[in-house]
Amino acid sequence: MNITFQAVKPEHLPYIYDIYTYYVLNSTATFQIIPPNKEEMAQMVFFDNPRYQTFAILDDEVVCGYVLLTHFNKREAYNRTAEVTIYLHPDYVGQGIGSQGLQHIEEFARTRDIHVLVAIICGENQPSIKLFSRQGYSQCACYRQVGEKFGRLLDMVAFQKILD
Repeated sequence: MNITFQAVKPEHLPYIYDIYTYYVLNSTATFQIIPPNKEEMAQMVFFDNPRYQTFAILDDEVVCGYVLLTHFNKREAYNRTAEVTIYLHPDYVGQGIGSQGLQHIEEFARTRDIHVLVAIICGENQPSIKLFSRQGYSQCACYRQVGEKFGRLLDMVAFQKILD
């Protein structure tokens, strides 16, 4: 396995779309219920502000996931806080790629003067909770039964990491 990261390009979008759609339809990793269309997906991964970026995660030339850094909140007081999100193709979960992706996005965030990273995770998503915990993120909030998917009320937990 040869994992590299590349700033997302339009040609990555179909692969990123397929990965995200899998999680929309089959998991509580996202609280989105209906898959976005391709234009909506593009808005989710391409940003006008250069402080924020999505990176395709490649195994050689194969897109096996993506990691992104985006606004936590658009008010000025939050300028040094960002949200981090990572999705891997199901065939690539559990191989250490998520840890590499978080390390990559943290390095990028530091170059953008980001002080705190926040991850918003479904409370039952134990693989993501373990991933972020292993990378030094700590739980800072739990919102009980705020999302509903597959006929169930779900908790949302927030994890954060102070970078400097």
